[in-house]
Amino acid sequence: MNRFAAASLEAAICYSSGQLEIDSKREFKLARYGSESSPDAPRSRSVRPLAALAPYLARYKPRVAAALFALLGAAATTLVLPIAIRRMIDNGFGTDDPALINNYFSVLIVVVAALASFSALRYYLVTSLGERIVADVRADVFSHLTRLSPAFFDQAKSGEMVSRLTADTTQVKSAVGASASIAMRNLVMFLGASSMMVVTSPRLSLVVLGAIPIIVLPLIAFGRSVRRKSRHAQDTLADASAYASEAIGAIRTLQAFTNEGHASRRFTGSVEEAFRAARSAIRARAFLTAFAIFVIASSVVAVLWIGASDVFSGRTTAGELGQFLLYSIFAAGALGELSQVWGEISLAAGAAERLAEILKLEPEIAAPENPVKLPERVTGAVKFDEVSFAYKGGSDVPVLHDVELDVKPGETVAVVGPSGAGKSTLFHLLMRFYDPTAGRVSIDGIDLKACDPKDVRGQIALVPQDTVVFGATAAENIAYGRTDAGIEEIRKAAEAAAAADFISTMKDGYDTVIGERGVTLSGGQRQRIAIARAILKDAPILLLDEATSALDAESETLVQAALERLMEGRTTLVIAHRLATVLKADRIIVMDEGRIVETGRHDELVARGGLYAKLAKLQFETGAQAFNGESRSSAAE
Repeated sequence: MNRFAAASLEAAICYSSGQLEIDSKREFKLARYGSESSPDAPRSRSVRPLAALAPYLARYKPRVAAALFALLGAAATTLVLPIAIRRMIDNGFGTDDPALINNYFSVLIVVVAALASFSALRYYLVTSLGERIVADVRADVFSHLTRLSPAFFDQAKSGEMVSRLTADTTQVKSAVGASASIAMRNLVMFLGASSMMVVTSPRLSLVVLGAIPIIVLPLIAFGRSVRRKSRHAQDTLADASAYASEAIGAIRTLQAFTNEGHASRRFTGSVEEAFRAARSAIRARAFLTAFAIFVIASSVVAVLWIGASDVFSGRTTAGELGQFLLYSIFAAGALGELSQVWGEISLAAGAAERLAEILKLEPEIAAPENPVKLPERVTGAVKFDEVSFAYKGGSDVPVLHDVELDVKPGETVAVVGPSGAGKSTLFHLLMRFYDPTAGRVSIDGIDLKACDPKDVRGQIALVPQDTVVFGATAAENIAYGRTDAGIEEIRKAAEAAAAADFISTMKDGYDTVIGERGVTLSGGQRQRIAIARAILKDAPILLLDEATSALDAESETLVQAALERLMEGRTTLVIAHRLATVLKADRIIVMDEGRIVETGRHDELVARGGLYAKLAKLQFETGAQAFNGESRSSAAE
């Protein structure tokens, strides 16, 4: 009996300390993902936001039912083990019949096999279910983000959106795939083990159940302190990570200014501060662990002490004491797990709430209930009728003031003016990224507010000033203009945009993977990729926003010829600071401070001596001086 009691005490202490160690590791894992402590981490302690996951769970009802069955089976077989052990101690060790002992051990093997089977099934079903749901949530959130209006992204931080797609969904996966099932299993275990403790020995149950408040209340108090310290550590680490991401993204600029040492010192300083904060949290956690182990072990010692007296006095048997001790260990372990898992589920609830916030957002620019259908291919008549506009969240000062502009089908109109005049805003309104504050924008006489934004944008090809090149193949980047295009169509578009020559020199030609953001290409090459996209789209309306600004003289000549062929029969609006690119336009619109101040052809506008004449004089004279300087330098060489 003494040997059994000593072994039970050792097992209880090892179980308790091991459980706390597991909890500590789980907290560390949470800290690594920054789910609890990042600056924009969920703070909610309510689990109600997790109800938003119910529709996703409802898609997989058979798998959920099977997981619940496996969970309850694992808990039930675990609770059977102490009864089997009690019978073995009381009946098997008290007889000289080896066959009886063999039978008990055989039954134990069967129970353990059932426990292993239920546990493996539960793990597979619950974990795969969590992966499935988080994949669905990620897909829905990303799809919804792509449909939100540009006005949303004017204010939102792209890094935070990525965090919600990754860190928040990972936290949700942890809850659905592990924490929720662990919580349910331990709740069943705690209730079942507590009930069996009372059934086994009401007297000893008072000792164990009375110790629960002594354990739980300090754990809650110290746990809050640990969370605060951990949050501070993760806030500091999050700042360091954000700086590291920014520095790595601008590595060329960093190295160009030889700031490697400064960047390293700043990052190292942040990491050291995070370490000091983490060490403080670890110190508090260590004290908490020591306190919990002492109280739990002391309660086990008290149970053994009282139980041993009961065995000697004949009030209970050694098997009943062993059964009670195992149930008390199960109850204590389940309670410890519940307290830890509850924190994880609360964090997951906060993450689910943040994801639900995105899914609840409605695009500011959306199709009306009964959108007007544009023709399959519009003629390209564009009109701005007394249009005014101001960006939200800015100074609310109108960017456009009563703009009147009527562009006929097939006409080429150049828009020039100083920076901030409102030129790009015209393009944004025409593509219905925004709706005007006053007035209306129309295509073929149809107000764009009455149309589906997708239909509007399907009629327009855009070549932006800041070309976006994706980390995909050259062919895939060009096919962004029309994703169903074949390779021959892609090649023809590249040839028309003077991009075929440099693509053919790449290692794998059109199958060459271009680096993220097109870092392996020059500015001119990126712009020719964008022009090829527009050529491939073959839309009736063409918007060129400084389409040749990053090209050298030779490439500009080639691309300009391609654009002139492309512009034939299409309505084209051209934004250009380099006035040489707009000389052949049918009409030039001069903008200043959100208003159209002049209209006419190049010669007419120069003759008037207005803003356009000043811009032309300044640019052409500067260009001539630069050209003469280069000529003299070449002659001297």
